[in-house]
Amino acid sequence: MINLTLKQLRYFEALARHGHFGRAADACAISQPALSMQIRELEETLGTTLFERAARQVRLTSFGEEFAIRARETLRSVDELEDLARASRDRLIGRLRIGVIPTIAPYLLPAIISDLTRVHEGLDIHVRETMTSRLVQELVEGRLDTAIVALPVSEPTLSEVALFTENFVLVRPGGDAGKPVPDQEMLRHMRLLLLEEGHCFRDQALSFCNLQSTRPRELLDGSSLSTLVQMVSAGIGVTLIPEMAVPLETRSSSVSIARFKPPRPSRTIGMIWRKTSPLAKQLTQIAQVVRHAASGARQG
Repeated sequence: MINLTLKQLRYFEALARHGHFGRAADACAISQPALSMQIRELEETLGTTLFERAARQVRLTSFGEEFAIRARETLRSVDELEDLARASRDRLIGRLRIGVIPTIAPYLLPAIISDLTRVHEGLDIHVRETMTSRLVQELVEGRLDTAIVALPVSEPTLSEVALFTENFVLVRPGGDAGKPVPDQEMLRHMRLLLLEEGHCFRDQALSFCNLQSTRPRELLDGSSLSTLVQMVSAGIGVTLIPEMAVPLETRSSSVSIARFKPPRPSRTIGMIWRKTSPLAKQLTQIAQVVRHAASGARQG
């Protein structure tokens, strides 16, 4: 009989995900030698090799790839058993793993975390900030409990709950204040600054302007909304940002804000979680707190 431990499976999954002993050890909060020993013991127990070792990275063997699929399913089931126990309590306590996209995190997280910890005392919130595609993947794999993103994500295994809708605004150099607000056709011929590939906000802005992302001369990419606003302040071009970002991003920049005429570009912000999550009822309650916190933050 083969005796595997959950600890070994978690260490294996971390190494399979990171492809590097050092990063996997950091993620597991153990030393690299300890991780290496656990992986070696796991391979000895199984009687086969799980990883191909190279100087700077490791990759799964063909057996390792099959094993990884089953290991992740097992770990997800164990996590759901823990969630089932938590769901049986009167109130949600313990770890809550929340994912947030970068065009929301800096502007709403302080209010959201403050309200959540006040309403749900004993909640240990872990935040993961990254792009939507990664958040969806980590949710499906059971590495997150929920995520705050722009809807829809159209993933059939996830539930979506809308929280609020917000408009986009145009950010122009300070000297452009008072000029007529360009329409979609005018924007197509301006030097438009956008977030780099992979951000859903980039796709939403391109959709409003009826542009393709392959027009290199007119489009310049930035890594964050802060970078885009500073580029506008320097006179490089114009950009669109969500309304929630205006107070923070424009307070120390020489830019002007213009609001479009209807139909205005907008996005719907919501929460998503696995349909199979035992915490679905509690996450619905969490969504109410997040909606209230976001409303206060945007009005303030």
